[in-house]
Amino acid sequence: MSIMVRAIIRPEKTPDVLQALLDAGYPAVTKVDVYGRGKQRGLKIGNVIYDELPKELLMVVVPEADKEAVVSTILENARTGTEGAYGDGKIFISPVEEIYTVSTGQQEEASVPTTNFATV
Repeated sequence: MSIMVRAIIRPEKTPDVLQALLDAGYPAVTKVDVYGRGKQRGLKIGNVIYDELPKELLMVVVPEADKEAVVSTILENARTGTEGAYGDGKIFISPVEEIYTVSTGQQEEASVPTTNFATV
């Protein structure tokens, strides 16, 4: 079975995470600019409250056996400082039931072989 790893991270950490995933053998990643807030409910600077902070969403589809490697790669490279901080992000794991190649319309096995596929 394949799984989708979705990571919402700080924009300034994205280049480090993308390079680390590439170096670890996971070149296929979809990146989306997103805005939102977590438990901290945004950021207050003086009298101004920023309740929607910029983040980036990275999506990677890999075989379930590679889940721990991908998650640990993201954790190690998305964390700020040595212990991390509020706002560093979240990682979500979901099963992938079906995969189709748009150009051919062909359905692929949901258990992805060694080649990694990103969502489109």
